[in-house]
Amino acid sequence: METKSMCLLVLSVLFVMVSIVDADTSPVLVKKIKGKRVCDQGWECKGWSEYCCNLTISQYFDYYQFENLFSKRNTPVAHAVGFWDFKSFITASAIYQPLGFGTTGNKTTQMLEVAAFLAHVGSQTSCGYGVATGGPTAWGLCYNKEMSPMQDYCDDNYKYTYPCAPGAVYFGRGALPVFWNYNYGYIGDCIKADLLHHPEYLEQNATLAFQAAIFQWITPLKKGLPSAHDCMVGSFKPTKNDTLSNRVPGFGCTMNILYGERTCGKGDIDDMNTIITHYLYYLDLMGFGREYAGSPEVLTCAEQKPFNPSTTKDSDSS
Repeated sequence: METKSMCLLVLSVLFVMVSIVDADTSPVLVKKIKGKRVCDQGWECKGWSEYCCNLTISQYFDYYQFENLFSKRNTPVAHAVGFWDFKSFITASAIYQPLGFGTTGNKTTQMLEVAAFLAHVGSQTSCGYGVATGGPTAWGLCYNKEMSPMQDYCDDNYKYTYPCAPGAVYFGRGALPVFWNYNYGYIGDCIKADLLHHPEYLEQNATLAFQAAIFQWITPLKKGLPSAHDCMVGSFKPTKNDTLSNRVPGFGCTMNILYGERTCGKGDIDDMNTIITHYLYYLDLMGFGREYAGSPEVLTCAEQKPFNPSTTKDSDSS
């Protein structure tokens, strides 16, 4: 990962652990800075941002919707019982809402982004495959770590920047699973947590796990590329090359950013369709409706060329 600007922005945000409260009790403070209207809504959207003038996430997405989306996560057969909760998600999101996560645009745009983000989280942490009751869409947040890692994901090519710590293994952990020492090191630097030496933090602290996932969502992989956030909120403006590569804004673009050639440009494959199914299902459960998901070329990445063709290790780190 080459982009550092978002990393610096995140480090500039003061993160205060607070209790989840009714968003309506926080008054919206408004002022103008250099002619631009900016707001502060208290702990959930704090810092005089233009995005804080919009609804906060907890004002349109509540505890009961979270419970509906991840209804099987605390059943006895789930692998992360008691770990994931609504409070952890909102507390983590509070760091990024002043940067536009879930607060960009009108309510429709905001809800679509949150549904899209959680669809990726749900699809990457589901244990509902095979014969499980309800299928994969009902089993999001079943995992918080890879259960049977095949390797330690230590890449010595990064021994001078993010050297593997003695005894540490870098298999997938978190809400959008992080793999490899260089990803743990980079993300840890940016969210101010020593994940390189303590990758286990992402399976021990749900707020931190959501924080790492949202950071991946709003951060471009490298200069010149959009982030998944950009794809969902209209900030991604396709170049001529993007158009020739069938890359357009929308949910399909988020899959391209997060998974690249592992999922996209391969036609109508199961991996892609499973993620899309989560997104449509979540839109329905959030009371929004899958009709807002867009046309097939927007919803899928079946015909999109990857933004950043990757090695096998890179594709495993999404």
